[in-house]
Amino acid sequence: MDMLNEGERLGRQWDELGNNVCGVLHGCRDTSVVAARFVGAGWSSRSSSWYGYELETNWCRLEIDPADGPDVLLNGVVDPARLDDLGRLLDSFGLPYELELSDENDVPIREISG
Repeated sequence: MDMLNEGERLGRQWDELGNNVCGVLHGCRDTSVVAARFVGAGWSSRSSSWYGYELETNWCRLEIDPADGPDVLLNGVVDPARLDDLGRLLDSFGLPYELELSDENDVPIREISG
């Protein structure tokens, strides 16, 4: 079920980059709750599977899916200069997280957590 069909689309320069961020959100297995928090922050959201969502703004697009246990997995593309903005957003949601940024060769270049 789509939560919001409006909102900014990912910028073309980042869309062409391909996936460069992955991570886990701890302690909130319900992806619909996580998606609703992103929507509340102005992101767009749409269902991508039975329990998964695609979340998007002009500098980031994420897929979220439930993991085994009480966690949510995420992966997608982010403007590398905005990784800390993504972390601050997750902090504001009260969601503990671990994020890993990779370069164009899928080599991890930065990790953040909160």
